[in-house]
Amino acid sequence: MSAWHRPTHAHVPGQNARHMEGAFDHIRASAQPGMTPADLAESDAFRHGLFYIDSGFYWEAHEVLEPIWMALPEGQDRRFLQALIQTANALLKREMMRPGAARRLCGIARDLLPASREAWVMGIGAERIHAMLDSLEADLKPAL
Repeated sequence: MSAWHRPTHAHVPGQNARHMEGAFDHIRASAQPGMTPADLAESDAFRHGLFYIDSGFYWEAHEVLEPIWMALPEGQDRRFLQALIQTANALLKREMMRPGAARRLCGIARDLLPASREAWVMGIGAERIHAMLDSLEADLKPAL
């Protein structure tokens, strides 16, 4: 894997500047059509996507995960990747102060994840994504 590319800032639409066009192309290029799901799971794009989500770079995670989703054939791996992208989008909507949109995206992500939290897809336990969604949904609950 190449060195970590840490963005200068976490882009939040409507709150700060978007990154320069093509800023993530070198990472995105590591995911190509025809690659196996196992190869895509080892790509810089996948590893950076996870790193970005864990580091609060939600818009950036979507940018680098999208070419993986596009390269995957229909099936569990593709649905899992879509759930991961929707989770990043839900986290971004929270940052944008749009709790309704964040809750809706949490539901979409859950519907795409394997029902079993013990399932492993592309080297990632579904529990990891379910736990992110659990935490986010708890944050989004209105105070009583």
